[in-house]
Amino acid sequence: MTHASLTISRILHAGYVFACQDARIAFDTIFENPFSRNCHAFPDVRFDHGEIRRQRFDAVFISHFHDDHCSLESLDLLDRATPLYLYCIFDELFDMVRQLGFIHVHPLRLNEPVTIGPFRVTPREAMDADVDTMFQVQAAGLNVLNVVDSWIDDTTLGQLVGEGPWDMVLWPFQTMREIEVLAPSRAEAAPPALPDEWIEQLQALAPRYVVPSSCQFLQEPWSWYNRAFFPISYAQFAREVTAALPQSRVVRLDPSVSVRLDQASLNPAPPLAWVIPVGDQDVDYAYAGNAAPPHTAEIARHFAPLSAAQQARVLDYCRTGIPAKYGAVEAASEYFDEPRAWQLSVYDHAGEATHFRYRLEPDSGAVADDGALPLGWTTEIPAAKLYAALEQGESLTSMYMRINDMVFDAETEQALALADVVDDPLIRCLFSDTFGAYQKAQLRRLLAAGSLTQ
Repeated sequence: MTHASLTISRILHAGYVFACQDARIAFDTIFENPFSRNCHAFPDVRFDHGEIRRQRFDAVFISHFHDDHCSLESLDLLDRATPLYLYCIFDELFDMVRQLGFIHVHPLRLNEPVTIGPFRVTPREAMDADVDTMFQVQAAGLNVLNVVDSWIDDTTLGQLVGEGPWDMVLWPFQTMREIEVLAPSRAEAAPPALPDEWIEQLQALAPRYVVPSSCQFLQEPWSWYNRAFFPISYAQFAREVTAALPQSRVVRLDPSVSVRLDQASLNPAPPLAWVIPVGDQDVDYAYAGNAAPPHTAEIARHFAPLSAAQQARVLDYCRTGIPAKYGAVEAASEYFDEPRAWQLSVYDHAGEATHFRYRLEPDSGAVADDGALPLGWTTEIPAAKLYAALEQGESLTSMYMRINDMVFDAETEQALALADVVDDPLIRCLFSDTFGAYQKAQLRRLLAAGSLTQ
């Protein structure tokens, strides 16, 4: 007996192609390596951009605006008649995509299904519904949940259980230490086991197959983040999930790999020809905690020197941009409800630091420090990364910022225990009220180069 089937192929990271009958849809299409400026595919791949330009998808779905899910340089490779469905509360993103030349650009609404041929794709509510969504994909009598890299709250879990049974769940398997690496001297090591709520949620969903999804990257080969950022290995995920869900099978999908799912089985299918594996694909993450992070000066030496104009942009931002901006961005923690002295250290390509000291006033912003207060916060950053954030939309994940890497006086240390590291003044000035900086920088480059694919 022949069963109706659904073919699922991994592009990279959270990118997938679903094929059923004569229809093909894609999710979170990333055709770059590295992507997001500094995310190197793991395992390694390259993309045949010429062949990608010849692909025709019946629709592409984008779960949210983060640059590792929505890249204009990747979208630029697609046919402009491709229907795009985006989940985003900001109209700016839709405008930018239309400036690329796409004709059919549609907003996604929670729990409102989109029908594409045999596919029924329904956005489901993630924990941070202002940012991202999950996808329920139904076709050929099969039911797949693409969690993307979202978190699931109890209300949504109950709804999803009611939408079962589930044939496959694409589950974000990595608990990236994005915050902990900012202040490694103050961070605890990662727990040795998967989060309890993951196991409980997967048990409630009870899928036939679980795919460890998202997070297919490392940082630069020299980066200490590669041993501190990724605490969960594929082997650990498979071991713990298999033990907790003996009726489920954990299936790893590396880039280009395809499987054919039907009501009775899961079998290999031809790989994506335009995603080309490079080198060993049987790789895994190895976590070593916060062991011996290098000084910011050493990290800064890995980056090329800035031009005179770029260096001037960085210094001007530190001297005038931050004082002008700081008063408009509020802190979430009470630590900054009283005046604090802050030192920002910017390291050039030679590892030499330029120090800026500010007095942070809760009501009137940042002014030059007069030395009356004890130092209460420190931030270090390579100049190249500060420039990249200002002009190229680089995200916090890869900026190698180092926060409060010293011991303050006893009173300050006691107060700092209740402060949130992402209340860092530089983080707030760069990211608190910006949207789509990465995509805006991409669009400027594409338009200036006149290289938009038509």
